[in-house]
Amino acid sequence: MPSTRRPTYKARTRAPAAPSSEVISASKSSSAGQAPGQNAGQNPAKAAGRNPAKGTVQTARAGSGGTAGEPKPGTSPAGAQDNVLSFPEPKAKRRKRIFLTTVGILVVLMAGIVATAVYSPLLALRTVTVEGTKLLSAEQVQAALAPLQGKPLPQIGEEDVAALLQPLVQVKAVSTQAHPPATLQVHITERVPVALVRQGTTFQLVDVDGIQLSTTTDPDSIPLPVIDGGGGTLPKDLFQAITGVLGALPADVLAKLSDASAKSVDAVELRLVDGQTIVWGNAGEKELKARVLAALLKAPADPKNPVRIYDVSVPRHPVTR
Repeated sequence: MPSTRRPTYKARTRAPAAPSSEVISASKSSSAGQAPGQNAGQNPAKAAGRNPAKGTVQTARAGSGGTAGEPKPGTSPAGAQDNVLSFPEPKAKRRKRIFLTTVGILVVLMAGIVATAVYSPLLALRTVTVEGTKLLSAEQVQAALAPLQGKPLPQIGEEDVAALLQPLVQVKAVSTQAHPPATLQVHITERVPVALVRQGTTFQLVDVDGIQLSTTTDPDSIPLPVIDGGGGTLPKDLFQAITGVLGALPADVLAKLSDASAKSVDAVELRLVDGQTIVWGNAGEKELKARVLAALLKAPADPKNPVRIYDVSVPRHPVTR
């Protein structure tokens, strides 16, 4: 008769599989630096009962393809620098950079030198030399330029000098030249006197424009013709016609003239100190008439037939009689 007792089974605990030698060595190495009470591979935050903070690197799971701390295939190790090829700077670019740097330095130096020259008291004006004056004295010019004393030479221009000399009517033009450290050379071009104008007992020295340059009471000391009455009694057009003719004559011919007059702008006459008369005519072809007259005056005189009249009113056909 079969037994009715049920068979009894005793549960047995399954023994864990023995770890391989590789796992044992890995466990030893990972647990060597752990504090007591921590399991191998367990996050320290979990061991302390806390959740790991975001961004904390977790231990690599088994079978993830690598151990913790190892870089993934195809990536650079942490802290490693990329290999960068360094090419030398092109020669043309380097030369350009050096050139621009040099130019910049030179510009700065030149600016400093110019600023020093313009404002330096070492170049202050102390001496003025004057050339080209006959009607004026050097002292008159120097006195007129006194306001420039102490001013740096680079700041003194010809327009400054001309403005200060403007009250001196004898000055027609002026040029200057600086001689560092403290000298200014001034060259004066004066107006050329062409006649003496009788005004009562005095005589005015005038130029071709009728500008009075000086006065004198001794007309014989000045070798210029006398215009009787001048701008005071002569009409302006006649006066300008006379002075225009005199302005065209060379200095040696002017020195031989005694006086000048005009009945009209087309009838200008001159008189030599020897008494001969020069019929000039109008103001046309002044330069040609002046050359013809100079040639006639240099021609040898005939003692038997002395010339009393030189007619150059038609300069291409002059007449003497």
